[in-house]
Amino acid sequence: MALAQAGDHEAYRELLENLSASLSAFLRRRLFDPDEVADVLQETLMTLHRARHTYDPARPFEPWVFAIARHVLTDHVRRRARRGRVEVLADVELPDVSASEPAASEDLLLRALEQLPHGQREAFTMLKLEGLSVAAAAARAGVTHGALKVRAHRAYKALRALLARQ
Repeated sequence: MALAQAGDHEAYRELLENLSASLSAFLRRRLFDPDEVADVLQETLMTLHRARHTYDPARPFEPWVFAIARHVLTDHVRRRARRGRVEVLADVELPDVSASEPAASEDLLLRALEQLPHGQREAFTMLKLEGLSVAAAAARAGVTHGALKVRAHRAYKALRALLARQ
């Protein structure tokens, strides 16, 4: 790694090739899907590349590399778990809103919007109907970015529930 840090491109290429095999074995013991292993290996190598300047040649190399791999793997597993909580397959049929009835679907949305609290309705309207950025919408509403995002999230959740009942 010291040679790679000094700008030796050939040494860096060899280092990455040699690391790929051991990192891949490390990841295969923790992930079962070969595609996930390949994705996490690629992300690990990219993270290693971005962090290569932080390596101290006076310290052992392998613990540094495998710490990076563990962090990337942990982030991957967390993202996958979040997606799993969000992406739920359900046997719920959504109401049929055909293209021939745009007025009916607009009326349905407007009635659902009327049932939202003012702040949520305002956030949804500015972000989704007017197409404002979060920064512009927050400035117009006189709240922080985070507060506007919370209002919008609550609006989306409430609208989904209201529209599912229709």
